[in-house]
Amino acid sequence: MEFICKNIEDTFKIGKMIGELCNPADIICLNGDLGTGKTHLTKGIAEGLEIDDNITSPTFNIVNEYDGRLKLYHFDVYRVNDPDEIAAIGFDEYIFGEGVSVIEWSNLIEELIPYEHIEINIEKISGNDIHKRKVSITYVGKRYDYIKEIKL
Repeated sequence: MEFICKNIEDTFKIGKMIGELCNPADIICLNGDLGTGKTHLTKGIAEGLEIDDNITSPTFNIVNEYDGRLKLYHFDVYRVNDPDEIAAIGFDEYIFGEGVSVIEWSNLIEELIPYEHIEINIEKISGNDIHKRKVSITYVGKRYDYIKEIKL
């Protein structure tokens, strides 16, 4: 499934729709270059999970936790040098728990990601509009068969 986002608000809306559909133990993997909108998408997911907190990238903490309809575990593994480092913080307890895990830069820890997950890639689209993005969503595993279509 692909979307073209013309602005930050479109990216946020896609995230919100995903958050509204989330179930306990969902794993959402976000990948894209710096500044493509991974944290904006996560802010939308948080709103869809009925989280009122200000969502910030956990760049130096590795994970931030938020309470809502479901708990949100927001990971940023950009600065993780070794997959053992992420395992040491109890990664398995988070992703196999009852919350929703959003993992920015998940491609850096591919070997730790369970087979069933939602893969989201965000790319800048070249041109005059600096906010235009392509958001590609892939649902991996039977767990996500219930999701048919997301519409803007």
